[in-house]
Amino acid sequence: MSANSMSAVPPLAVLLGDPAGVGPEMAARLLSDPDNLNRFPLFIVGDACVWEDAQRVAGVRIDTRISRDIKDIRPVSGEVALLEIDALGGRLPERGQSSELAGRAAFLALERAIDLVSAGHASGILFAPLNKHSLKLGGLEAEDELRHMQERFGVSDFVCEFNITDDLWTSRVTSHVPLREVADHLSTEGVIEAINLIDDALRRSGLSEPRIAVCGLNPHAGDGGSIGREEIDLIAPAVREAAARGVAASGPYPSDTVFIRARRGDFDAVVCMYHDQGQIAMKLMGFDHGVTLHGGLPVPVATSASGSAFDIAGKGIANVQGLQRAFDLCVRMAGAPQVG
Repeated sequence: MSANSMSAVPPLAVLLGDPAGVGPEMAARLLSDPDNLNRFPLFIVGDACVWEDAQRVAGVRIDTRISRDIKDIRPVSGEVALLEIDALGGRLPERGQSSELAGRAAFLALERAIDLVSAGHASGILFAPLNKHSLKLGGLEAEDELRHMQERFGVSDFVCEFNITDDLWTSRVTSHVPLREVADHLSTEGVIEAINLIDDALRRSGLSEPRIAVCGLNPHAGDGGSIGREEIDLIAPAVREAAARGVAASGPYPSDTVFIRARRGDFDAVVCMYHDQGQIAMKLMGFDHGVTLHGGLPVPVATSASGSAFDIAGKGIANVQGLQRAFDLCVRMAGAPQVG
């Protein structure tokens, strides 16, 4: 990105994730790469003590300017600006476990980043891995951080997580609901929304004509109605409607074979009906470098697909590939013109 375009786009807000997990050290390794600092304006939102410890664990030293006021944040090439929230009072939480202290720090950093986006001071949010249990202990009342951001940003339309491995994207119509309730949560309108949302996101990421496969719900995609009628009554009509609107959607396909075709390049994205239908396949294909993008929000919000990894926190061995790819995606999408 050129210097002129960098100055025209608000910076990216970078969160350190759960301070008891691997997130801070991953962020330190990401930002120790001068190429990343020079590609797009950014600043960190978090506790200075966590950032200092993260650099020690990662074995890096990064020039950092610390401020308490967003008005003083001026991203400079080769240097990191940190907007201090001081949620911990200089006291690091115990590493490798969930706690109210760690969750509160991560939650307050997320809240500040949301406020900054809403005020036009940030063009997106990149966060190192969070821990959902810690977030709950620290004050999160919503189902997860995506639903919290949906509420905070005032988004009434459909939102969902996109999981990305290499060039393949997935989304899902239902998410964190019990498996026995999935069919009750499906509707033709919901499937259409999921298809349209991932089509829009792929176009914003730079793909001009996304090819989208849609999964069935039942084994063999219902096998002509002998193993369930959701494909006939709900999913196929949604695919036809999306295609009629100009989206390159097809299906419904059996979920046990669609990812074989997707991996060989037949599709750019797969819309799944429930959480593990796509998650298992995607994590088998690339857990260490996968990306999670929160779709449907007004700005790109992304993280690595791997979690807080309490078992290896503080050892300096966490894989940063997923966070790097999440950063790359945020940069592409934050710099792209808005659609709609």
